[in-house]
Amino acid sequence: MLAGAAGGAGPCPLGEDSFTRFSSQSNVYGLARGARGRGELLAATLKGKVLGFRYQDLRQKIRPVAKELQFNYIPVDAEIVSIDTFNKSPPKRGLVVGITFIKDSGDKASPFLNIYCDYEPGSEYNLDSIAQSCLNLELQFTPFQLGHAEVQVGDQLETVFLLSGNNPAIHLYKENEGLHQFEEQPVENLFPELTDLSSSVLWLHVFNIPDSGRRLTAFGCQSGYVRVAHVDQSSRTVLQTWTVQQDGPISRVVVFSLSPPARDPQPVGEDPAPREGEKECKGTPPPPEEYSVLVASMMEPAVVYRNVLSRGLQDQVLLPGSDQFDSVLCGLVTDVDLDGKPEILLGTYGQELLCYKSCEVDASFRLLWHRSFASPLLAMEHVDLTEDGLWELAVVSLKGLHILQHSLTLASRLVLSRLRQKAQQQRRLPQGGRDGTASSIPL
Repeated sequence: MLAGAAGGAGPCPLGEDSFTRFSSQSNVYGLARGARGRGELLAATLKGKVLGFRYQDLRQKIRPVAKELQFNYIPVDAEIVSIDTFNKSPPKRGLVVGITFIKDSGDKASPFLNIYCDYEPGSEYNLDSIAQSCLNLELQFTPFQLGHAEVQVGDQLETVFLLSGNNPAIHLYKENEGLHQFEEQPVENLFPELTDLSSSVLWLHVFNIPDSGRRLTAFGCQSGYVRVAHVDQSSRTVLQTWTVQQDGPISRVVVFSLSPPARDPQPVGEDPAPREGEKECKGTPPPPEEYSVLVASMMEPAVVYRNVLSRGLQDQVLLPGSDQFDSVLCGLVTDVDLDGKPEILLGTYGQELLCYKSCEVDASFRLLWHRSFASPLLAMEHVDLTEDGLWELAVVSLKGLHILQHSLTLASRLVLSRLRQKAQQQRRLPQGGRDGTASSIPL
């Protein structure tokens, strides 16, 4: 595969570590994480197969391993539509896996949702055990995206499944702990912003604003309709709603913050040097509550609506070149250049992975790098598969699963640079300001 460097963009800093070929193709809803902190991925293919992927220590080397997981009650002729997982909200324990599929019943297609969860102590996170414990629900609609969200229910947090369909509606499935199973409940009870839909939702993202008791919910529809809602979690009051109509189906919406997380400041009088091929962008970071929404369309350039809490959907910024490689099918907002600030990743049907960087000085986005693949890109996850602190980028293409990794040489240079900066900072602190406690150094 080739790393692109056109239009002023630099080379892709990630190298391909492994590729797992699928027996049949996946789709845009076909990738999910495994149990938290266990470095696992689940990839579903259209012909009823689910692969578990992880790295294992084999013969004193860390090697990628992919194996088919035998999930109960998925017929051999089933076509898997979507898969999702979540870890139960504390104090509950366990991994929950949801799989939607369509069974060919001859004269008609029968859709189902299977929910897998093992309640046996010691098996709550074991995928082989979880795959045998199934709740099978027949659906009266064609399923699309299966996702989840954490919501306040009474005095505790609950994580629920949210499933979009062609009816059009969003369906909510919540655990009944006493019966050890999941049940469908009216979505308006917990998510009043997900009602009155005139078109099928293709992608939904619920973002809980930290330490605020509020959330931002965004979704995009087959008709091009986009809605963003600001909701009070405890009262279920919709505080604000913004909508926009685009020309084509919406493939991805992501709510995110451009503000960097809290971290050690740079040494006095020093600024971080820009990376190779990167323009220097200076300016103060955005305020803590600046939340933005990425909207990717199948027919238009991808856009970012900045600072939605104060500007709604008025401050629109285009991602240059995002419409030059056919439709955008997937997107992710995460820190891939290890500077503590998020980048926007887009995967296209035109076989390109695009990475965009925000420049606060003029509120624009520029193409940082792009990379070519041999087939269209369908889904992405950023996860620490090797459990070494450096996250891998998992990319599902039409052919299979690609795992991209950072160069260990560049990562070690970054660690040494951060250590030197930390040492300089400590030397400049007044003697009375040192408390002798150890500080973590973020990568």
